[in-house]
Amino acid sequence: MTQSGTFGKQNRRWAVLVILFSGLLAWMLALRWRESGFAWQAFTATFGRLGWGWVAAACAFALLTYVGRALRWQVMLRPIAPRPNFLNLMKATAIGFTAVVLFGRPGEFVRPYLISVKERVSFSSQLAAWVLERILDLLTILLVFGLALAQVRQSAVGPRLSWVLHAGGNFVGITCSICVIVLFVLRRYSDSMRRRLLEALGFLPARHFARAEKLVNAFMAGLEATRSRTYLALLFAYTAFEWALIAACYGCLFQAFPETSHFGWNEVLVFMGFVCFGSIVQIPGVGGGIQLVTVLVLTELFAVQLEPATSIALLNWIVTFVVIVPLGLVLSFHEGLNWGKLRRLEAEAEL
Repeated sequence: MTQSGTFGKQNRRWAVLVILFSGLLAWMLALRWRESGFAWQAFTATFGRLGWGWVAAACAFALLTYVGRALRWQVMLRPIAPRPNFLNLMKATAIGFTAVVLFGRPGEFVRPYLISVKERVSFSSQLAAWVLERILDLLTILLVFGLALAQVRQSAVGPRLSWVLHAGGNFVGITCSICVIVLFVLRRYSDSMRRRLLEALGFLPARHFARAEKLVNAFMAGLEATRSRTYLALLFAYTAFEWALIAACYGCLFQAFPETSHFGWNEVLVFMGFVCFGSIVQIPGVGGGIQLVTVLVLTELFAVQLEPATSIALLNWIVTFVVIVPLGLVLSFHEGLNWGKLRRLEAEAEL
């Protein structure tokens, strides 16, 4: 079977899974709406009471998060590209997150690919930078989530979420420990890791081994920023800046709705922790788990009525995900990008 045939079958399987999962989500929402007697009039009326100034502020903070991501990626690039172009990184970030909204998780490969082309570095090194970014983000949100969960009273939690909070503390502690260990290993033992990987690949024929060695060296080069104390401190600083902007975005969204305007920062942090876990499931053009988690947390944990909770979930998705799409599309057309080519990046990354 040809490679194109294999990739075509993989794409069809992905499409079937997306359709099935979308149907499951729709069925769950329809069931919940039927059980609660969902009032569409109350749902639409919620938008009439919005504080649009707060919505605009939330959008501004959401757009600033992409600036923070570009600044952090600039630090990760410096060991292999001493003078990275910030404008190129901003364009790649906007287009990359637009691809995630349109294509789902396969769109994650667009940003490192564009950066590798613009900055003339290897794609493998930028995949390594993407992995490092994910570790930093995961570590931060787990820490925030763990601290916020410690403030949640068990008596205030409904039965559908009590088991989540019970298991959440253990999960957060274990996962945070793993992230810290991975960062420590990458910083202290990257040379040893590279040697052992190459030794393990020693059975390959000379031609294939040379290619594997090039890929391994490029990937490890993308992690060089972890070996410098200065760069590592900058990475943590920009990560803190990034998540402070995200928290401010959620805080403004809460202020925009009368039902949540009385919430404090503890509620914002708990909400942010749950929602960021839900965003792991991303359906092309639709979103995914983020909407379901938003509704569930607001109704079960914060006792918000279903109709305003659904309105908040919809606006939250638009502000935190879709707001970058117009800019990303404009930049992609300006750059003359072929979206069909970008959509096939997942298959190329596997190669």
